[in-house]
Amino acid sequence: MNYHFRVHKENKGYWAECCELRGCVTQADSPEELRAACGEALNLYLEEPDNSGIIFPLPDEGLNRNRKLLQVKAAPEIAVAVLLRNFRLKAKMTQKQAAEMLGMKNIYSYQRLERKSNPTLNILDKIHAVFPGVKLDYLFQ
Repeated sequence: MNYHFRVHKENKGYWAECCELRGCVTQADSPEELRAACGEALNLYLEEPDNSGIIFPLPDEGLNRNRKLLQVKAAPEIAVAVLLRNFRLKAKMTQKQAAEMLGMKNIYSYQRLERKSNPTLNILDKIHAVFPGVKLDYLFQ
């Protein structure tokens, strides 16, 4: 899942802002440090508190063609949580309903998926069956 950052050069350093996530910004002294800082800022931004109703926008694939933008990959364990939360809330489902549809014994197992997690292939297959719009290829870009 690659988000896009617009890089700005200033007198003694650089700063960048995420095009898709308003308020996700970072700064560094060099382009190399800025790339690492963008990854860290992105992952921290996407680790939304459990009780929040925010649905983060998914990356804008149309921005992939813009060579002036820096593409930054979200950590896979965070990307899974963002995708799942995004599709569950858009489907107006509760976590309990999602857990039941995925065949999970309790809501706590599901809640772990919406946090930083590393689901099995079996769980990913079930997620794709319940939420067919979830593009798992986002995780492997």
